[in-house]
Amino acid sequence: MRFRALAALAATATLVLTGQPGPAHAAPPKQPTAYGYGGAVVTVDPTATAVGLDVLRRGGNAVDAAVAAAATLGVTEPFSAGIGGGGFFVYYDARRHTVHTIDGREAGPATMTENTFVDPATGLPYAFPEARVSGLSVGVPGTLATWAAAARRWGTRPLSSLLRPAARVAEQGFAVDATFRQQVADNAAAFGQFDATRELYLPGGAPPAVGTVQRNPDLAATYRLIAREGTDVFYGGPVGADLVRTVQQPPVSEDPIGTWAFPIRPGGLQLSDLAGYRVRYPAPTRSDYRGLTVYGMATPSSGGTAVGEALNILETADLRHLPLIQAQHRYLEASALAFADRNRYVGDGTPRTTLRTLLSDGFAQARACLIDPERALTKPVAPAPLTASGCPAGVPGGRVEDGQSTTNLTVADRWGNVVEYTLTIEQTGGNAMVVPGRGFLLNNELTDFNFTPTQGTAPDPNLPGPGKRPRSSMSPTIVFEYGRPVLALGSPGGASIITTVLQVLVNRLELGMSLPEAVAAPRASQRNSPTIQAEVGYRTQFQPGLAPLGHAFGPDTPELGALTAIEFGPHGQLIAAAEPVRRGGGAAAVVVPGSAPAGHSGAAARR
Repeated sequence: MRFRALAALAATATLVLTGQPGPAHAAPPKQPTAYGYGGAVVTVDPTATAVGLDVLRRGGNAVDAAVAAAATLGVTEPFSAGIGGGGFFVYYDARRHTVHTIDGREAGPATMTENTFVDPATGLPYAFPEARVSGLSVGVPGTLATWAAAARRWGTRPLSSLLRPAARVAEQGFAVDATFRQQVADNAAAFGQFDATRELYLPGGAPPAVGTVQRNPDLAATYRLIAREGTDVFYGGPVGADLVRTVQQPPVSEDPIGTWAFPIRPGGLQLSDLAGYRVRYPAPTRSDYRGLTVYGMATPSSGGTAVGEALNILETADLRHLPLIQAQHRYLEASALAFADRNRYVGDGTPRTTLRTLLSDGFAQARACLIDPERALTKPVAPAPLTASGCPAGVPGGRVEDGQSTTNLTVADRWGNVVEYTLTIEQTGGNAMVVPGRGFLLNNELTDFNFTPTQGTAPDPNLPGPGKRPRSSMSPTIVFEYGRPVLALGSPGGASIITTVLQVLVNRLELGMSLPEAVAAPRASQRNSPTIQAEVGYRTQFQPGLAPLGHAFGPDTPELGALTAIEFGPHGQLIAAAEPVRRGGGAAAVVVPGSAPAGHSGAAARR
């Protein structure tokens, strides 16, 4: 069965890469787990996985495959990613044994102020839907610049060639699945306010039916224009001009579908903001955990520091020999503590000295002293002073963003290079505006800023500002043992990205689960809030044991995250894992198929 699935993946990749005839719009099967050698690709979408796999099979490296797969996700996962958004790219160079990152996060325009999301008529912050569906929420996109930078620095193929498969997918179309249709339905009111969006995603005034073919000829033409003339057509040329016009003059329909309760406000993004955008190359965060080295993303992402701090807190206990309820209790408490410190200290421009403090063992020990095995902390927890050496006191943490519209991919090649890449347009459907004639949705990433101060009398690191990048929870992570990668993983899910990555690490490294089991296990997210956000399976399994400790659960959440991961075993063996169910299930593939290992390998043998 596995070999038939891989054959279908290869056939689909050949179709979209060559344009040769084949089964009309046939979607490859979604295979959540693959074992083998020679490279692997894992995404949430089988077509994107097929495109990346074909690049590897044709001699491309992990960066080439990651960019080609990401461009394809911009077609098939348009409500989660695309050239209207941004993201964070982590790359391991196997030849030089170095980890590099690209910060392609969206940036605020030069006109942005701390009061951008405060209604001047009332002095109160805008309601989130009003801020989201507006020009105010659109940051300068960094995704295309990220692709160009990664391909130029570490790839072996020009960006132009890596965009062509995605352009063919956009032109030929793909079959609508239940997840795609539901995402349109959930956004129907917002999408219906703009002609370009509703024409693309609300054919006949309703979400597309499952099984129908979704085409995007405007996006195909945009990709081909960029491939032909370069990224300047986006960052200052005709595509950029259309983007800026959409932000400054939102193309509200004269005959909208449905009603929208808020005025749709213009934004101040200018062509000079696009022309001045640059990706950054910050050093990755680094923390040690039981002999492993964990690399993540630095600011403006909070993922590297929050995941690392929580792991350091957990390292003070022997989770492997605790009762399962106690392990879950400590996971939840460590997450809450890390979020309290994240909210207080982490934002764009946080000094590296502060990040190093947050990731230090001494700071973690001071936080761990607050965890009582018999009783949950009262939430919210106060952040610790950076000089913490005992049980600290402080002020409450602030707003936690909840955007879900993000996607993640994990790629490894035959030379040992690894890419972990999380990209986004923030909310599902972004700001709901498709740029007319260009075929892509704009982000609402600037709503990841705190609208008003959240830290009492202390400075808030995540207030809006000109050129500033909003704090993110994206957590692309690569784990090493003895200098070699053993696990790469990342996820979408807004602020629950951090807890998803953390929980899968705990499942895999501490609780004896295989990687596929760790990915499939039920999830919970404690982000320093009064209640735990949890999937029904987690609440059913653990609430009876956690409630007596004082943990309170909120309403059930259908799903948390949509993780992708690759584990690196002995002799070049790879285990590629995606979600079996969440977000409709993901797609994993390897270049040379093999058999599942008889037992745990690599880092997981530590249990």
